[in-house]
Amino acid sequence: MKITVIDYGLSNLLSVQRAFAHSGAEVEVTDSRSKILAAHALCLPGVGAFKDGMEVLDRLMLTDAIQNKAHSGTPLLGICLGMQMLFDESDEFGKHAGLGLIPGRVERIPYSDINGDVQRVPHVGWNALLPQNPRQDFSGTILSSVKKGDEAYFVHSYEAKPADTKYRLANTIYGGREVCAAAQKGTVIGCQFHPEKSGEIGLSIIREYTRFCENI
Repeated sequence: MKITVIDYGLSNLLSVQRAFAHSGAEVEVTDSRSKILAAHALCLPGVGAFKDGMEVLDRLMLTDAIQNKAHSGTPLLGICLGMQMLFDESDEFGKHAGLGLIPGRVERIPYSDINGDVQRVPHVGWNALLPQNPRQDFSGTILSSVKKGDEAYFVHSYEAKPADTKYRLANTIYGGREVCAAAQKGTVIGCQFHPEKSGEIGLSIIREYTRFCENI
């Protein structure tokens, strides 16, 4: 199984590449439009600002290539910034359009918790993954090996807000609020946390995504 990892210069590619290789996948890292259009399965990792990420995708002429592949049913996994860019828009450093593959928008994490106390932004650290109600577990998803409450590693200042709860796959709690930790619409999946930095829990998610791609 080959996973094509999209290289647009704003991601820790080595960790992602190693995680997929550990899962048994063949990994291709590329910024080639033609290779992305020919891919059987895609991964869009990323760190940094939404505006910068979308500008680079546009400059490399990858935006419509990614959109076309996703609309055709090609599996696509977005990680961290890569997940945020799957949504319609973000208000990070102004209003900017995203890939529009999952309905919703990206907003800054509040600087205060639900009690009005100051909270740290960015949110950095290990947090529990919780199924979106009414789901009781993650069966049938790429999180199927994750038990409710298992922790993953997060680093982010902005949070994705799906337009409908049906697109929420998992949540975490930060400052007493539910934050979208993973989202899915069809074969397009996003993880706000870093599975490649989340130990065995993260590797299990990478393995399940690889299996998911094999069955498409």
